[in-house]
Amino acid sequence: MEILQNTPLWLGVFAIVFAQVLKVPINFIVTRKIDWSLLTSTGGMPSSHSAAVTSLATAVGFETGLDSPIFAVAAMFAGIVMYDASHVRFQAGQHAAVLNEIRHDLQLFYKEIKRWPDMNEQERIEDLKTLLGHKKSEVFIGGLAGIVFSFLVYSII
Repeated sequence: MEILQNTPLWLGVFAIVFAQVLKVPINFIVTRKIDWSLLTSTGGMPSSHSAAVTSLATAVGFETGLDSPIFAVAAMFAGIVMYDASHVRFQAGQHAAVLNEIRHDLQLFYKEIKRWPDMNEQERIEDLKTLLGHKKSEVFIGGLAGIVFSFLVYSII
């Protein structure tokens, strides 16, 4: 199967896995707690999105040359994804945090004036996910990890 021979594709996939796995020890260093849910979560250090797209672009550069139109597409794609991760998705996470705070305040208010019916555990509304995007440093480190990852693999093969 030709898809199994597509090195840039597999480097992008493995860069995601690499970055997701790195999140656990980095979080442990910062918080002194092991959080295995980080293996499948969005946001956090490093950005797996950035690692994937920079690894892909670097691999395409190795395969087709830095002057190829395909590399230009991969590099532009990487830039757009990294911008989105550090700006648009980060802001969406900030909005979710504020909305969660408003929802909690309203729930407390309604309970205090006895107009909010008691809710059992199954009826409670889950908080919105606030860790959607990345800080610029997380995007930078994720991007750097993807580039280094591809360079290492291409220096071996």
